[in-house]
Amino acid sequence: MDRVSCLIVCGAIFAIILSCASAQTIHIVGDGIGWDIPPNTSVSYANWASGRTFVVGDILVFNFMTNQHDVLQVPQASYAACTQDNAIGSVITTGPANITLDSAGDHHYICTVGRHCLAGQRLAITVSSTPGAANPPMTTPPTTPTTPSPASTQPDACAPTPSTTSGGGGPTAAMGPPGGSAQPDSASTSLAISFLLIILSAGIALIF
Repeated sequence: MDRVSCLIVCGAIFAIILSCASAQTIHIVGDGIGWDIPPNTSVSYANWASGRTFVVGDILVFNFMTNQHDVLQVPQASYAACTQDNAIGSVITTGPANITLDSAGDHHYICTVGRHCLAGQRLAITVSSTPGAANPPMTTPPTTPTTPSPASTQPDACAPTPSTTSGGGGPTAAMGPPGGSAQPDSASTSLAISFLLIILSAGIALIF
């Protein structure tokens, strides 16, 4: 009877840890284009976020070339005006950047380099405290200021071009499949599974 109880306990621990490892979702922002100035008007981060579900604990991966782009969380008003006013946290200048969603509600991110934000390099999402609520699509585009001021002292961007995923200092995070969220972090999942397999193996060895 003690051996059976041991197997039940080991199985329960395995299920709990595996469930925790699988709960976290990694979202590759922009999928294939990464975090860059949208190459044309038909591509936008609002379209990318539409229909996706973002939950507290999920991770946003911003793939960009260091010294070419950056990412900053700002309130809604600053997002609409493409300014750094009342920024939430510091500018992340090294790519790729991983940001963990730590609170429910609306989250807004912009690139502060030159006029990149005004050219469409900005992201707005709604984060839920629990799974099940899809991110609603943005029905109206943000208002562009009449006389915008560059949010950075760096030169204005040239014609938009898709980001390059190779070369020195480039993004190293794996791109997710277009149109969907990336799968949970495989390293964390593999570590949890390996740990549980060791526990189960030890339990079985003691029993038999």
